[in-house]
Parts: sequence; structure tokens; C-alpha cells
Amino acid sequence: MRATSSPRLPSLPALRALALAAPLLLAPALLPAAVPGAGVAAAQTNRIVSVVNGDVVTANEIANRARLFALNSGMGANAEVLARLTPQVTRLLVDERLRLQEIQRRRILVADQEVGEAVADIEQRNGLPPGGLAAQLRGSGVEPRALYDQIRVQIGWARLVRAMLGAQGEVSPREVEEFVAAHQARIGEPEYLVSEIFVPVEDVSSEAEVRRFVDDVVAQLRRGVPFPAAATQFSQSQTALQGGDMGWVRADEFDPAVASIVSRMPVGAIANPTKVPGGFQIVALRQKRETGREIATLVSLRQAFFPFTSPLDPQNPTDQQRSAVERSRTLEGKACPVVEAAARGQNGNRPADPGQVRLDTLQPPPLRNLIAGLPVGRASQPIITPDGVMIIAVCTKEQRNLAELTPDQARSQILRDRAELTSRQLQRDLRRRAVIEQRS
Repeated sequence: MRATSSPRLPSLPALRALALAAPLLLAPALLPAAVPGAGVAAAQTNRIVSVVNGDVVTANEIANRARLFALNSGMGANAEVLARLTPQVTRLLVDERLRLQEIQRRRILVADQEVGEAVADIEQRNGLPPGGLAAQLRGSGVEPRALYDQIRVQIGWARLVRAMLGAQGEVSPREVEEFVAAHQARIGEPEYLVSEIFVPVEDVSSEAEVRRFVDDVVAQLRRGVPFPAAATQFSQSQTALQGGDMGWVRADEFDPAVASIVSRMPVGAIANPTKVPGGFQIVALRQKRETGREIATLVSLRQAFFPFTSPLDPQNPTDQQRSAVERSRTLEGKACPVVEAAARGQNGNRPADPGQVRLDTLQPPPLRNLIAGLPVGRASQPIITPDGVMIIAVCTKEQRNLAELTPDQARSQILRDRAELTSRQLQRDLRRRAVIEQRS
């Protein structure tokens, strides 16, 4: 089973940045849960549920993590949902405690600055000002230290895995050449863009319980729970950090049982859980293509947004709204650097440079059509929305074969595969050697 595959599609942060009314969605793996309801007695929430090599996992931690997933996924944090999630959440927290202990045992340090950079990245991706995430957490009754400690474990585990690779962390030019040659030999074969959730089965006695859990996860996914949220929260694969994204994968890179299913799935489908070595795998098929062949138009953009201080009434605009429209008109037809400078002068929460965008995936369609028709290097007319005015400029436009594998991509792929295998082996070893006491 692979963590990732051949070259990934470019990331598309612009899709979120250009959405005029996108909701705030913070990465679920990095957000601690909301505090439990006031009606739960402190003695009950602080009850010890597990003891992991002498470290405790409390009922409060389990309830918080279950509530976090339920709230972020839209399942609703009612008692029935939380009860269904509790067994798997308990196992996840035990595994997390084992990882933390191993990081500490090997004296792997994660600097406060690194944690701060990760927090700043979350704030930037979600349009929050510096310090806004901590303020948001405190406003929900959550101590930010809980978030920072969780980020520290994630960074430390990734560093530990890289260190354990040792000599395997260096990929020779010959290995890269062989990988690229093998990819080119398969040009024209089917290839699948897949997301996964991998849930391990630690021993035979827990298999039925894990099966009930993964069946429930699939049912919730089919009711609309976001796949990345579920993968980030519950998957034990390295791909969990990317919301379960495996990238482009050929059939022969899956477990045979999964390959048979993926090759017959329609795009957009979520498969039933499949038993694979070590646990269960849930896969979702996002796209299909032929290996080595995918021509797309990519554009780089600059955008400036002038917000309204009150909702727009087209029949009776305020002076502030008229002023915003007039300011935007001064940018019409201007070059990208002028639009970018105007955007940075606004200090808003929409990035001046939303990154490179694949044109045919832009949503909504009217926005895609607008950008497709813009000449390179000249800003659009003002785009008036209910909450402000936007100016967009296309800076570059090019066609590219997104399925072409470069040496750098091949090297990264080889390292990701090795890291995934090392991570799973280490987690299994930690479980096998651990003294874990479960309390009722």
C-alpha cells in the first residue's frame, strides 16, 4: 500500500482564496476539541481510561477529541455520535501517547519557533491575523497550549521517521533514473487520483470492533462528512497529514483487493472498507487519467479586494461602497505588480497572490469564464460582490503536462514511500512493546 504516487497535481489554494464567501475551516488534526459541556462533572471527565507506559489518557481527552471530529465533520456532537467514536478515539490517543514517549526517549527537539511557524501557516490559510488562532481558541474556552503541544508531536514524529531512514534517506541518481524509466514504460496505462483512510487492527480480538467503526465512518462520509477531515482525524497512514491524499496511483501499487475495487469505481465514489495487511483501508476515487498524459492550462493570478463595511444594497449604495468601487476602477487594465501592491496595502485576509491555478478546476464557472477571457498582464473590471469589490489580473498562462514525472518528483515519491513504511513499522513495534492498561 502506497502513501503517495506519481506526480501530484499542483495545490490549488486559489480555489479557497477566490471563494467570495468561503467558511472558515481549520485543519482538524491541529485543532483541539471544544471544552466539554458544563454539565459533565469534573471528576468524571478527569477519570483515567488508559495508562500507557505510566502516562495516563483521561476521559476528558477522549471526549474532547471525539467532539472535535464530530464538530469539524458536521456529524453533530450528540451523545450517540460521541459514544460511537469513543473506542477508536481511545486507540488513537494511546498511539499518540506512544509517539510522544518515543520522541522524548530519542531526545528529538522541536523548537518553539517551528511550532510558531506552523501556527502562522494555519492562520494564513484561514485568513486569520497573527495571534488570531490563539484568540479564537481562548474564545471557545480552549487553552492554546493544547494545540501547540499537538503540533509539536506531529513535527517530532516526522523528524523521528526521517532520522530512522538513515542511509535510505538518501536516494541515488540511479534509483531516480530507474523510477522515472519505470514510469515512462507505463505511459498510457490507467492511473487514479485517490484519497485513503487506513485504520490498523492491532490484534485479532479487536478486528470486529474496528470493522464496525470503519463501516460507520464510510456511512458518515456518504452522508457528506468531508473526507479530508475524517482522514486527518482517524487515518494512521502518513497521508493523514494531507487529508488522506495518495496522489496519482496505478492499480499495481494498491493491495490487490483494493486495486480490483478502484479499477471499477466511478469517479466520486467511496468504497466500502477493504481488509488489507495490518488493518482496513477506505478509498475515495477523485479522478482518472492515463499515466503520463494530462494537459492542463495553468494561470498565475494577482487579486485585490476592497471590502464593504456594510451589506450592499445595489439600489442605495453607501458612500463607503461608492468609494471602494472608485478605488477598484483605478486598477482596471493595470499590470500585476500594481494589483499586488494595492492588495498588500489593504492588509486584508485574502492573499494578493493565491498561487498557480488550474483553470479547468476553478469554481464557480462564472469566475472560471472570467479568468479564461482576461488578457495576460491586464487587470479585470471591478467585480462587485455583496461584501466588497474584487480586481483580478492574470499574470501568466501556460499549458503543461501535469502527468509528466520529473527527477525531483521521483525522488520525493521514493522518500515518501520509505517514510510511510518506516512509520507503520515503528508504530507497530511501539504498540507491541508497550505496557497498556485499559480501565473501565
